[in-house]
Amino acid sequence: MTRTDENLIMTSGEFAHLGEGSVAYLRKVSSDDLRGRFPGLGEIAPGLELWALFAANGQPILLSDARDRALAGALENDLTPVAIH
Repeated sequence: MTRTDENLIMTSGEFAHLGEGSVAYLRKVSSDDLRGRFPGLGEIAPGLELWALFAANGQPILLSDARDRALAGALENDLTPVAIH
């Protein structure tokens, strides 16, 4: 990071790695929207509401039908879960 006029400025590369390895994003998703986000996902019923955990860079980590299990997955991997809507 560089300092300019008392403000910290991040490069786009630094911003892209912000939270990497320490933060995971928890989000409710529809099974209809999962194909592009979870490559290799097998057959899944349409219209299901599921919980997805994503790395800070957007990489999918896990998928669960229960929010508490997705949170547990973050904590087991020493990641701080952050909910997004």
